[in-house]
Amino acid sequence: MQIDPGQLLDDGFVILKNVVPPERLDELRASFETLVDRQQANWARDPDDPGCFAYAAKQPRLAFQTVIDAATANTVEFCLHEHTLGVSRQALGTRDVGLKQMILLCNPETAYGPDLWHRDVSHGPTNNAPLAGLQADMLANGPSSVQWNIPLYDDDVLWVVPGSHRRLNTARENQELLNDPRAKLSDCRQVRLKAGDGVIYINTILHWPSNYSTRLRRIIHLRYTSFGGQLYPYGSRFLWEPGFVKHLSPEGQAGFRRFIELAEREDDRIEAFYRAILDQDPEAFRQALALLHPGQTGRMVCVVLLSKLARRIGALKRPELANLPERERASAVGEQTFSIGNLEALARRFTPAETKLLGQRFAPLDSRLQTETEHFVPSLASKPSRWAQEHMPADFDLDDFIASWSQAA
Repeated sequence: MQIDPGQLLDDGFVILKNVVPPERLDELRASFETLVDRQQANWARDPDDPGCFAYAAKQPRLAFQTVIDAATANTVEFCLHEHTLGVSRQALGTRDVGLKQMILLCNPETAYGPDLWHRDVSHGPTNNAPLAGLQADMLANGPSSVQWNIPLYDDDVLWVVPGSHRRLNTARENQELLNDPRAKLSDCRQVRLKAGDGVIYINTILHWPSNYSTRLRRIIHLRYTSFGGQLYPYGSRFLWEPGFVKHLSPEGQAGFRRFIELAEREDDRIEAFYRAILDQDPEAFRQALALLHPGQTGRMVCVVLLSKLARRIGALKRPELANLPERERASAVGEQTFSIGNLEALARRFTPAETKLLGQRFAPLDSRLQTETEHFVPSLASKPSRWAQEHMPADFDLDDFIASWSQAA
């Protein structure tokens, strides 16, 4: 199966036929239904079961890898298929691609109607670079991640605004979103998918879940991230723990071992980047940055993303978090339960004193990423914030950042 990366970059999404091979559709339907039944039973016993994000919610989401066994491992193995992982590698322009997230989207037991228009920029401005920076980085260097919706039954819930991943909201869109964030936008398009078809998209595109009804809905929702492209990817790394891998075939296990190797390589580069800042070593800093973000254009976006990551690492070092349950630790630092392990592994490489000093080194940049008053941009955040949501700091480049270390020391 082939994809045109140029079309993906132009439109922000591409619809593909028979992503699930027709001869495998019934098999996957049966396996996923087994997992839904299994998770519902777990959730009935424990509403906080980590394999499910609130099954009674408007869009039940099953982290299906948490409930597989050898008989249902085909659900996870499908995520390594040439039609999923293979196409994602084409879209991202590298074989060094990791599977970030595996979720089955389901219908609720009660009709909720339309949800909000949004862009999937993880945790909004608190954890991410401003949107215009992310977009310019993508346009210069290609996408750093792609997302999938693959329905097991015909589905037409998703709507998108073609091309919106390349730009900020227009004034008309902002006004329409303020008037009613759950209504059709001008120039939007419905994504109509037959069972087994798929849509691959860049998740900064404006998109809308138009109707959470009780109609049977089973959507394989996947996200893949690049470890070998020209830019540093935004968002948490992996939203899974590796315990389930034992149920997979030898080939499947090897695939996930490769994902973990790629992540560990990136952690080594992130550590080198932070230590160069701690040592106030401009040459080592530029070398580490070039490994994390090979493309010369957009490297300041990478620095911003890593400044936000450093804040979360520093937050993990707070003594009051040490004995909290995993779910509460994750919430306290703006992570999901399934990604907190990645962050904690990176945090263990640094002492509390080092993370404090790192925070001081990033403080001048942080101050330029904040505004004097709170502001709100529809589709980007759930509430007003002082963090810059749309635009990168003006007149502050890599040389300025390096010069700021001595001011903050």
